[in-house]
Amino acid sequence: MAKQVMRQTAAEHEYLHKDFHGALSAAIDYLEARHGAEAVREYLRQFARTYYAPLTEAIRRLGLGPLRDHVASLYRIEGGQAAIEATADEMVVHVAACPAVAHMRARVYPVARLFRETTRTVNEAICEGTPFQAELVEYDERTGRCVQRFSRRGGA
Repeated sequence: MAKQVMRQTAAEHEYLHKDFHGALSAAIDYLEARHGAEAVREYLRQFARTYYAPLTEAIRRLGLGPLRDHVASLYRIEGGQAAIEATADEMVVHVAACPAVAHMRARVYPVARLFRETTRTVNEAICEGTPFQAELVEYDERTGRCVQRFSRRGGA
């Protein structure tokens, strides 16, 4: 039998990492239990400042457009539903249910008490050094349903 070789690239496959959320939830619980809630927030701030640095720079230069595109893409990839209302000075995101929370609950993974910080703290860190601020207006711990608001600092 002749040897068959299959050549593929990562771009040829849909990338989805839903079980990552369960691992992140466990890490958040671990950090909180051993080092407190502020250690969780600081970890998420450090991560977001580094990982999302290009997005932060784009927001600084171009306004909320790059953030709107990022959020829309994120929920599309994750299979979530998010309604986005945006102007030049404000963007409000209504999330029907957090896809990460839904995935963890469906697989009976524990959801960290501070899991909401993956939205609140990360969004705040992404906006650092830009003309915009982030606010987690509403958050349902059971479903992750939320309302996120990004607005011009000192504005609307």
